[in-house]
Amino acid sequence: MRPSPRAADHLIERASVPRERRLAAFGPPGLIRRAQSLGCEDRAGTGVATPPMEGHRVPEAATRRRTVPLPQGSIELAWAALTDVGRRREVNQDAVFAEYPLFVVADGMGGHIGGEIASSSTVNRLEAIVGSGSVNPKTIEKALAKAVKDIASHPEATDDGTGTTVTGVFLELTGDEPHWVSLNIGDSRVYLLRDDTLVQITTDHSVVQELVAAGRLSPEEAEHHPYGNVITRAVGPSDSVRPDYIRLDVLDGDRFVVCSDGLTKELTDYGIQHFLREHEDPADAAAAMMDAALENGGRDNVTVIVLNVTRTD
Repeated sequence: MRPSPRAADHLIERASVPRERRLAAFGPPGLIRRAQSLGCEDRAGTGVATPPMEGHRVPEAATRRRTVPLPQGSIELAWAALTDVGRRREVNQDAVFAEYPLFVVADGMGGHIGGEIASSSTVNRLEAIVGSGSVNPKTIEKALAKAVKDIASHPEATDDGTGTTVTGVFLELTGDEPHWVSLNIGDSRVYLLRDDTLVQITTDHSVVQELVAAGRLSPEEAEHHPYGNVITRAVGPSDSVRPDYIRLDVLDGDRFVVCSDGLTKELTDYGIQHFLREHEDPADAAAAMMDAALENGGRDNVTVIVLNVTRTD
């Protein structure tokens, strides 16, 4: 069960980003359709776990730490990231980058290895701006524009539907107070656990989300809708796409989860909250979520970042 968007109103400040930027050149009806997992039926929820693939090994996570000094006090960050091909796919088209101050997930799509090219190109361009020491909406959008050109010019990205989601958070230290800023294109997600309440910070760019927002579909119906694999915004097919941004205060005790839909296909919001409550260490929490997603079917590539925030004055 997903918390109501109204529950997040006291947590977030939406940046003034144009909302009319939608895909117009993805082919009729202006949408991207994800490739369906082989043999995939409805979302796993029967309590019957899919047998593990022979020789499949779940990657290990390690918690990393960083102290960010402030004029008064500091911010202590601890995070871990995991990505896995899952149990139905042969190629991992997800990519992940988790280095201070940027923590992002990209979920690629496209024929052959197009999705892998799209997600890795996008993450590589974002990694470069971290290396340059300047992470803000302007540099992010320049990096994404370069990624679009990288994808279009790659000889093996031949599918017109080649593209990728990109979702995450970065720490912004300009101004009197530090802020987190989430960014989102597509249907990967950022969650925030604050005061023991889990809130989905990002809004999916998907057909079913638009139907839910219009009151034509309930959240429960959306879980199994036939257009559940159709997104309305991505990096790659259009050079005019921009992320949605949301600014959040930096509060002691906050915990973020950044993930691809390979996790949320197999694990409910309640499940994510459960594993955060059970595991304080980011690596342990990420590993527990990964294990659960794979045990529930692992129908897609699965990627998750868990980020803990401690603020001292």
